[in-house]
Amino acid sequence: MVRVERAWKLLLVLAVVSLVGVVLVEASVLPAPWTDDRAEVRIVDDDGTAKAEIDVSVADTYRERYTGLSDHESLESGDGMLFVHWREGDRTYVMRDMDFDIDIVFVASDGEITTIHHARAPDPDEDGGELQYSGRAKWVLEVPRGYANETGIEVGDELVIDETR
Repeated sequence: MVRVERAWKLLLVLAVVSLVGVVLVEASVLPAPWTDDRAEVRIVDDDGTAKAEIDVSVADTYRERYTGLSDHESLESGDGMLFVHWREGDRTYVMRDMDFDIDIVFVASDGEITTIHHARAPDPDEDGGELQYSGRAKWVLEVPRGYANETGIEVGDELVIDETR
């Protein structure tokens, strides 16, 4: 009986420690140990032909998603930021404190692109919070404005994340 009670106490302690760890990662107090800061993503059409390869910074904590690209002065063609959410849901992204225009690509949990917005940077008298772009997504990809049109990326294409980097 004493061994069973000890085992349950140990399991409870492990569960609490794990929960605290997840909360600290999500609050950006600790870095996420299971992800890289960078990745490569490919956009492919329905027959698997690659339309684009993008080197991305990964934003997988609340703080990284909140800041996004607002601390960047520009974004080169072929570069972007991939926002990772725990699960698919309705998302709204804003252009808060952005210095440049971007394309915002919403991607469902199955990898299918659901929505593409061509977002402008705020004017000097705007903070960008009123510039809102919504879609359903588990992942959101931000690339330089016009990149989606230049590469032929469209709704229905698939985002493939290269996890080997």
